[in-house]
Amino acid sequence: MNDKVKILIIDDDPDIVEAMKVVLESSHYEVSIAKNGEEGIKRTKLDRPNLIILDVMMESMDKGFDVARDLKKDKNYKDIPILMLTAIKDRTGLDFKNEAGDEAWLPVDDYLDKPLKPNELLEKVELLLKKT
Repeated sequence: MNDKVKILIIDDDPDIVEAMKVVLESSHYEVSIAKNGEEGIKRTKLDRPNLIILDVMMESMDKGFDVARDLKKDKNYKDIPILMLTAIKDRTGLDFKNEAGDEAWLPVDDYLDKPLKPNELLEKVELLLKKT
């Protein structure tokens, strides 16, 4: 039986995905990947991850928001913590930290800006997993 903590990364940037995967697997997490929101929702239903790392900007600017809203509305998946990632602050100056946790607009459990620092990623992941 595999007792590793499962983390699902939903992001369409292969370089960022690979970097996160290396960092997480080196800390003994089991990592699965989805390249878009639709695939991410399917993998969530199949794999039942302990944590989801979700990029906000994929096929469309709102796609990450849509995935978060869909999962948090579903009673079967609403308790899975979501860590949202984005480079939107660099591109637009917008900062979503104050909105994270807003059930209607941004129903995620925490938030990190890209580019990611490995130690910050691991700290956020560990913190969110302790809350579950």
